[in-house]
Amino acid sequence: MTGVQPPPGGSTLREGLAVVRRGIAGQRGWFSVAVLGATVYGVMTGLTAWAIGWTVQEAVAPAIAAGRATGAQLWFVGGVLSAVVVVNVVGVIGRRLAGGIAMYNLGAQYRRDVTRQYLRLPLSWHHRHPSGQLLSNANADVEATWNIFAPLPMAIGVVVMLAFGIVQMLVVDPFLALVGLTVFPMLFAANVAFQRAMSPRMTRAQQLRADVSEVAHESFEAALVVKSLGREDHETERFRAVADELRDANIEVGRTRGRFDPAIESIPTLGTLAVLLVGTHRVRSGGLTAAEVVQVAYLFSITAFPVRALGWVLGELPRSVVGWRRVSAVLDATGAMAHGDRHLPRGRASAVAAESVSYAYEIETEEGQPTVNPAVVDVTLAIPAGATVALVGPTGSGKSTLANLLMRLVDPDSGVVLIDEVDLREVRRGGVSEVAALVPQQTFLFDDTVRGNVTLGSPHDDATVWRALEVAHAAAFVRRLADGLDTRVGERGASLSGGQRQRVALARAVIRDPQLLILDDATSAVDPSVEQAILSRLRAASSGTTVVVVAYRMATVLLADEVVYVEEGHVVDHGTHAELLGRCAGYEGLVTAYAREAAERAAITSAEEVSR
Repeated sequence: MTGVQPPPGGSTLREGLAVVRRGIAGQRGWFSVAVLGATVYGVMTGLTAWAIGWTVQEAVAPAIAAGRATGAQLWFVGGVLSAVVVVNVVGVIGRRLAGGIAMYNLGAQYRRDVTRQYLRLPLSWHHRHPSGQLLSNANADVEATWNIFAPLPMAIGVVVMLAFGIVQMLVVDPFLALVGLTVFPMLFAANVAFQRAMSPRMTRAQQLRADVSEVAHESFEAALVVKSLGREDHETERFRAVADELRDANIEVGRTRGRFDPAIESIPTLGTLAVLLVGTHRVRSGGLTAAEVVQVAYLFSITAFPVRALGWVLGELPRSVVGWRRVSAVLDATGAMAHGDRHLPRGRASAVAAESVSYAYEIETEEGQPTVNPAVVDVTLAIPAGATVALVGPTGSGKSTLANLLMRLVDPDSGVVLIDEVDLREVRRGGVSEVAALVPQQTFLFDDTVRGNVTLGSPHDDATVWRALEVAHAAAFVRRLADGLDTRVGERGASLSGGQRQRVALARAVIRDPQLLILDDATSAVDPSVEQAILSRLRAASSGTTVVVVAYRMATVLLADEVVYVEEGHVVDHGTHAELLGRCAGYEGLVTAYAREAAERAAITSAEEVSR
């Protein structure tokens, strides 16, 4: 989505008008009120010229002729002009208020739509799109799409002003009107040149806003890596480079506007001067009165403004188009998971099976060509209801991907995944998460209380929350927190240690009493003794639950009823720990490495205790 270039100007205009039509259809009521207000403004602005001419004719000219003005004449002039101004102000308020509401409603609606689509799309789609770009889609691109609705009602309303003013000028004096109207072709030509110059510059600036968001988000997300490796200066320079590009692009937009604005603003002034010059000659020859010249000159000055207002709309079109392209790329994204209407059985542990399942990640080469990275290859697996199964294998062997497939976070490229003999593709939306829970490798906590992070808004009472925390071996440290369950944990749980975050995440899964519980190295940040206590409690508490554990420690492996050994995306062997030790060389080598690591860690701990 970075690098989207606009097609030729005509296509941009067509796309922009299509976006406008879509927005009007979505906010028809408020937009109609805004256009009505703009129309009142346009008509009353035109009537202001008539009122000025009429008061000059009926009050000012007689006062000048008499050499004095009476109180009645002053009240007459003030009353007429005040009435016109008051109605005009009502139109302006209606236009701006309703137009603003329409614009902000559209922004809110499409931010919700984009976010909802993000949540619908599978992880495989998110793997291919940077988070910074997605943030830009939901924020800057939605805003750019609908900002055109700020000047749009006024532009439509001033078309009425333009027509009204031209008709009035022609009625007063056709010749003088034609003199003034000769500048309109010049204004239109200048605006066309302005749009052609601005379109590519505004498009580039909008694209760079997304790039800045992407780099900033990546730098903030990697704050721990950046600081621990001393790369602050490098990241600062990387952000500076893209921020400077955006600055230069915005300066170029301003520079282009600065070149055109004086010329466009001066053309109506030249027209007004021409009208006054010719009008003065016509007054001397008796063809017009001074009041009529004043009326035509004022009408001309206010009819030149609508052309400029239309230019504001045309100036927003390129940004609106590029913003909509980025937003619609998300809304129209394919790959959203299809769902059926079947329900999974409730109330007992679930049996899980994978039949000839394969899955590969799509990645892009430096040349931008798509390629695939196989992660799971032709896996067939059957896990009985109520069993505890350990997935074991070297790093990068496909264990986490297999866990994601069992939860239907992604769909297999081939083969089927079944829970209780039901193909997960046939399950209704949300059906899998009602019976299964996953605790992933990377623990995520919301900037909320401990209670909020465990319940995630579900209606669980505090007693249930504490029971889940007990199972996850987290109750003790939560009680020591300043506010207990009401303690806010900070963004991503920043106020807790890694092991504490993992235990809160475990409680979050346990409280849902899942029929299938998948733990993807979910206890890696806790001590082995604590891990063994957690797993023992889980096993005791989950007698009605099937447990799948991605295991790296012997304590975890030994608690399993069955071990599945995975290598390079294939299930190489499965059986009990003792069976695999005797027949699977890869498993034996891995277990030996685990045992060696555990022995070394125990030796270090013992030495530290002796030294103390």
